[in-house]
Amino acid sequence: MLSRKNPDIKGSKTITIIAEGVTVDGKINSPGSTRIDGTVTGEIVADKEIVIGKEGKVDATVRTKDAIVAGSFKGEMIASGEVEISSTGKFIGNLTQKDALLTIAKGGLFKGQSIIGTGNDSFKQAEEKKETKP
Repeated sequence: MLSRKNPDIKGSKTITIIAEGVTVDGKINSPGSTRIDGTVTGEIVADKEIVIGKEGKVDATVRTKDAIVAGSFKGEMIASGEVEISSTGKFIGNLTQKDALLTIAKGGLFKGQSIIGTGNDSFKQAEEKKETKP
């Protein structure tokens, strides 16, 4: 139950969860962290981090700060922070980062390109978008 004293639930405590068995086809825009244990196809923008659980399946274009892939990811990911592929994680596609902050655990799969660079327009657009928010 929501309290009338605190109607604004936005902020660092915001967590979006796509539970196991749930399928989403479209665009997700999360102001906080996002955890996916179901299936998502489309586009995901997570301001904090995205966690793809062991049962999670994502076929999407993703823009986030940090990412943990323990399930299956296919597509394009732009991450301004760290990306971790766990021992059960499968990443197929392209990863673009500001710095080389990619960790792949023993047993994890990465198939695609890892692109590093601060001059990328994708990062500039993300920063400009954050600056224009009230």
